[in-house]
Amino acid sequence: MGRVAAVRFMGLYVPVIAAFLLAFLRPNRKRIFPAALLGFVWTLPSMLAVQLLNLHFGWWRFNALGGLFRGMPVDLYLGWAVLWGILPILSFDETGIAWVSAAFFGIDLILMPACSPVVALSHRWLIGEFVALGLVLVPAQLFARWTINDTHVKARAVLHVLAAGAVFLFLIPEVVFAVRPGHKWDALLFEPAWLRSLELQAIALLGVVGVSAVQEFAQRGNGTPIPYDPPKQLVVSGLYRYISNPMQLSCALVMTAWGCVLRNPWVAAAGIMSFLYSLGLAAWDEGEDMRVRFGKPWEEYRNNVKAWRPRLTPWHAPDRPLARLYVAETCGPCSEVRRWFESHGAVLLHVVAAEDHPTRDLRRITYDPMDGSDVDEGVGAFARGLEHINLGWAFAGACLRLPGIKHLVQILLDGSGLGPRSIPRRSCKLPLAALGPSCSVGTASDDQSVHVADRKWRAVTNLPHEPRKFR
Repeated sequence: MGRVAAVRFMGLYVPVIAAFLLAFLRPNRKRIFPAALLGFVWTLPSMLAVQLLNLHFGWWRFNALGGLFRGMPVDLYLGWAVLWGILPILSFDETGIAWVSAAFFGIDLILMPACSPVVALSHRWLIGEFVALGLVLVPAQLFARWTINDTHVKARAVLHVLAAGAVFLFLIPEVVFAVRPGHKWDALLFEPAWLRSLELQAIALLGVVGVSAVQEFAQRGNGTPIPYDPPKQLVVSGLYRYISNPMQLSCALVMTAWGCVLRNPWVAAAGIMSFLYSLGLAAWDEGEDMRVRFGKPWEEYRNNVKAWRPRLTPWHAPDRPLARLYVAETCGPCSEVRRWFESHGAVLLHVVAAEDHPTRDLRRITYDPMDGSDVDEGVGAFARGLEHINLGWAFAGACLRLPGIKHLVQILLDGSGLGPRSIPRRSCKLPLAALGPSCSVGTASDDQSVHVADRKWRAVTNLPHEPRKFR
């Protein structure tokens, strides 16, 4: 075996064998294997992105024939993905991430020159190494560690969205282009700008459905989309009031539309295959899992909300209290918001005067889901209210609640004079024993005592459960 063949052979099989040995020998710590898998999934598209940057900047060059993927040997590509995505988690999951990054950076300082002549390094190769650390190794390890420890659920949700987008919109097309050589990205890059803009906006709108569903899993269910890290509560809010399978529907539509935009039937076929998989094996497996975990509430939900046929009106579990939208009566613009919701027929929602909040003085319009999860304020509260009108308004609310968009709109409103203002409470309507030692909890909305009193009040409040529609 020549040196080139030896480098390529060892570059793949040494990390893979090490991963299998570590998986076999180490204690079976809960969540570690799905976490390592997530790290690996992150490295695949991100390492390919680093290679595309390398083709432009020339940090290193691969001297190899056959089995190339974007000029990079497939064996080294997969070996490095295992080395950076799986091995750090299986071997150093309790070590500080800075030390792990330094250790694997040191390993690369040895391995990259040792891979000569397959890998020819330029004098700027360390720049590429630092880029790879920032795009590949560090995010992959954060993703996996947060999953193992079940922390930073909202940050994990963001990484899930980024990883899924990178796999479906970048990695899968690149694999198709490698297997079926053609024009690659030419159909997108060289079409008229106005057409490309319309196509990308349409795909973004289709993707909002899936992104909002992931956001709902994190905010209302305290979990993520993967089966080994699911929501801890049954999620029936947001777009889930209208359709029970928004993520898989969004994935199938986005992939099919992406194939049409790229004028590539094989990419479009991936979207069709994802639909067939979701309709068959995934539906059966997930259905059984949900019945075991949530029982009758899940069955009642699925009897009323279909997987692929959205409802036009929102659904709400009859045994759950109705959400509350607190809108100030003494604020002119706020009272207009109340009238707007009433005129548009909001259902399954109590619109209550902010002055009558039972535990604290409010500063913005506030949406309380009444299920023990966090409240939404300002633009987020208004967007939450939209999901109580119909499917079209719920989709608009899902767009408005997306991170970045919500904050930008809030800044614009605050800058135009619609910022926060103190709305004093009129009275305390619950017994002192229900709320705690004191009914007057002040105006600081992020004070710990405020949240404790809020949760106690939600636990003892007996709200009417019947749907209510404003006339």
